[in-house]
Amino acid sequence: QLVESGGGSVQAGGSLRLSCEATGFAYSVASLGWFRQTPGKEREGITCIYTASGRTWYADSVEGRFRVSRNNAERTLFLEMNDLKPEDTALYYCAAAPGWHFCGGGYEYPYWGQGTQVTVSS
Repeated sequence: QLVESGGGSVQAGGSLRLSCEATGFAYSVASLGWFRQTPGKEREGITCIYTASGRTWYADSVEGRFRVSRNNAERTLFLEMNDLKPEDTALYYCAAAPGWHFCGGGYEYPYWGQGTQVTVSS
């Protein structure tokens, strides 16, 4: 089970921090990813981290502004979002998969949270 929190509304240039608590799977050797989706668009993988090594990947659209991290002891994934832009407005999901799996496309993560809304106004 994955439960996101921390979404909300912010003005452009602001920051938000999302959290995702994970239970019910082999967390110690898993890929944890953040995805986002807006109406009418395909879901986009924006960043992922491998819990065993800390290996990360970022989409070009968020690299340098967003930072993914995890607290393995608390089985929690975080997404720090800085310099937010109106185009970052979306429903943000965390997802998990066993082992390392790229989250930028080509693999469907099997475990998903319910999503948390992020709205950035100009």
